[in-house]
Amino acid sequence: MATGIVSADLASDKRHALSLVLLALAAVVWLALGSLLLTRMAEDWPGVLRHARVPAALTGVAATAVLGARATGLGWGSVAVALLVLAAVLWLILLPLVLSRPPAKAAGVAFMATVSTQSLAVLAAQVALRSRAPWLLYPALGLLALGLLLYVVVLATFDLRQLLVGRGDHWVSGGALAISALAAARLTLGFGGLHELPGALAALRAVTLALWVLSAAWLPALIVAELARPRWGYDVRRWATVFPVGMYAACSFDAGRAVRVSGLTEFAQVWVWFALALWVLVFLAAVWRAAAAG
Repeated sequence: MATGIVSADLASDKRHALSLVLLALAAVVWLALGSLLLTRMAEDWPGVLRHARVPAALTGVAATAVLGARATGLGWGSVAVALLVLAAVLWLILLPLVLSRPPAKAAGVAFMATVSTQSLAVLAAQVALRSRAPWLLYPALGLLALGLLLYVVVLATFDLRQLLVGRGDHWVSGGALAISALAAARLTLGFGGLHELPGALAALRAVTLALWVLSAAWLPALIVAELARPRWGYDVRRWATVFPVGMYAACSFDAGRAVRVSGLTEFAQVWVWFALALWVLVFLAAVWRAAAAG
């Protein structure tokens, strides 16, 4: 999921060779984890079912949708549609299971309910535009609204102390709004490109810009909390930091196009390098941990 979105950032910044390297790595990891899941389903179905009830399980939906979005950008229409269907099926199965056990105090990973929902909206809107299938824009619009509702629900129980004690997933609090802004931007571009609901374009642009501003408002608090309480050492949840950081660049590229504000694109062109640098640091830390454990 994190590797895929940084690949998308680099593609938007026209760093195509490096983008394809990360995309290939993301695809290999996705296939490996999918194979591992199938093996676990055969060997430990009760354990798989228990894991399916935790918000982290929804990362599978988002990762699949991110790969689908990259496939769309490369012109692999059939692959993108297949990944959209797979992501939608996973979402329909997993989201009710996750929502059936809401925590009293939510950590950042709980915002995966919004992230997974908006990732489907993003992919559906992109497939609609590339495949000239305007009907897909309408369920994508519904997913955008549902994702925002889920954000409000999770935010009501989010433990703000996670900003100081979270091990990485606390960044999803901002990242969930960033992917919402991306979904709104893709819908704006989709409705405009397919000449659907022309009267709604101004409202969609306003929603896109508002969501971008709200997501950016999280950044000072997240950055200051990291500086005030440094959390050194590798933790797998740091990948949940890479994804939101990458998503800030991704949503800024598309929001800049959708609302025609060049400053957002300029922000994205700088921020993409922060996302890549963080990806490299977390990747090297993961390799070091694996080598030490081996």
